Amino acid sequence: MLYREAGVDIDAATQAKARIKQLARRTFNQRVLREVGAFGGFFSLQGLPRDAVLVSSVDGVGTKLKLAFALNCHHTVGADLVNHCVNDIAVHGAAPLFFLDYLATGKLHPRVVTEIVKGLAGACRKAGCALVGGETAEMPGFYPADEYDLAGCIVGWVRRGRILDGGGIRPGDEILGLPSLGLHTNGYSLARKVLLEQEQLSLTEPIPELGRTLGKELLAPHRCYWPVLQPLFEKGWLKGLVHLTGGGITDNTPRILPDGTRAEVRLGSWPVLPIFDLIAKRGNVPPDDMLRTFNMGLGMLLIVSPRDLPKVTSALKKRREKFWNIGRIVPGRPGVEYLPT
Repeated sequence: MLYREAGVDIDAATQAKARIKQLARRTFNQRVLREVGAFGGFFSLQGLPRDAVLVSSVDGVGTKLKLAFALNCHHTVGADLVNHCVNDIAVHGAAPLFFLDYLATGKLHPRVVTEIVKGLAGACRKAGCALVGGETAEMPGFYPADEYDLAGCIVGWVRRGRILDGGGIRPGDEILGLPSLGLHTNGYSLARKVLLEQEQLSLTEPIPELGRTLGKELLAPHRCYWPVLQPLFEKGWLKGLVHLTGGGITDNTPRILPDGTRAEVRLGSWPVLPIFDLIAKRGNVPPDDMLRTFNMGLGMLLIVSPRDLPKVTSALKKRREKFWNIGRIVPGRPGVEYLPT
């Protein structure tokens, strides 16, 4: 019996890896020391300050992949993965250095793999991050033939004395929210349960409330906020950042709050995207669950002192970046209190 007869096609893997090398090479810079294909990725730290600290994060795309399978659209989830990971280290002030991915599938389709890696490489280039390697695993009998899982690891750096951890947050600081483009990469299990299983909505027919098809809405990309945040961080105008992933505002904000501080968030102070209203109404989802499951139209929160608030808002306006003042920091136990409209 040949390995191919057991469900693993080495020739297909070789074809896919050749294309991966070409795409990854476009993300390389002078610090990348080896081509993709070695047993490890090599990245030089020469030129970084002596007090540089490496910051790392690992994540996946979650059940958003189910939409990619259903719509046979695979390049967006690669970008989602990179952008999610870049944001996770950006909240600590870390600039991305390099990225590695893991792709496991039931049957390796070179075209699909190429589309995924195109998304990965494109997002890496935009973030200034090198795609130095990864792993592609064909696992028949473990994954369905036309499905896959996707995860990635990012490494970045920040000077030790510049690490942003929220320790300087004090009562009176203001909270600004930057817009998301949709669900990003969280809450898809609930969204699919309500919209696809319960309501049986079509992914390919326009939804009046959304102004486009449900499929396009649910595959809306996860934004990368680093280009917006980096200049503000370099100026020292940020006291804390919150990446709104699983847990929403409710569970993510306390992760950066020091003892003795609490966040007050004003409901109605930012526009909630129509997709969230659709999920809430069709699924009769309680407001507390919506706020704890989804980003509700905000992808990143900025904690800013009143002294620096005019400078931050001016810089955001110059970039034509939308933002809303959604609340403030008050004395209390770490947590979030929602104020009614």
